[in-house]
Amino acid sequence: MVERTSKFLLIVAVSVCFMLILYQYVGPGLSLGSPSGRSYSEELDLFPTPDPHYVKKYYFPVRELERELAFDMKGEDVIVFLHIQKTGGTTFGRHLVQNVRLEVPCDCRPGQKKCTCHRPGKRETWLFSRFSTGWSCGLHADWTELTNCVPGVLDRRESATAKTPR
Repeated sequence: MVERTSKFLLIVAVSVCFMLILYQYVGPGLSLGSPSGRSYSEELDLFPTPDPHYVKKYYFPVRELERELAFDMKGEDVIVFLHIQKTGGTTFGRHLVQNVRLEVPCDCRPGQKKCTCHRPGKRETWLFSRFSTGWSCGLHADWTELTNCVPGVLDRRESATAKTPR
């Protein structure tokens, strides 16, 4: 008899726990009401007025976020890929040189990490990244290092290709 009672109590306790979990996860989606008398959407608004201590560091206007830039691969435009650690940058950088469908695809040789990405009909590069030029500006160069380094590296590369006989 005691064994039967303990099984019954166990089933009741598990059922109550299940119902509590179900109420917590499914209940807020349903309009079951709130103990405080306020609606659920009012309870979600934790900060109804702006916090005076919060200061926006970066402001990006909508027109700036939605602008479209024309990239002329046959001209002199260059994409500079800023590699940031722990953001999937390695995967995206590899994707730029291996998987993007181009008129002249990047030449990736087996066993090498660098690929040569030339403009159509020219020996100039259109992509400045660790997978196309290597670590030309240092290991994990940040924005400041890249803006100071990229023009000089591209000028050196162009002058080197101009010196070689064709």
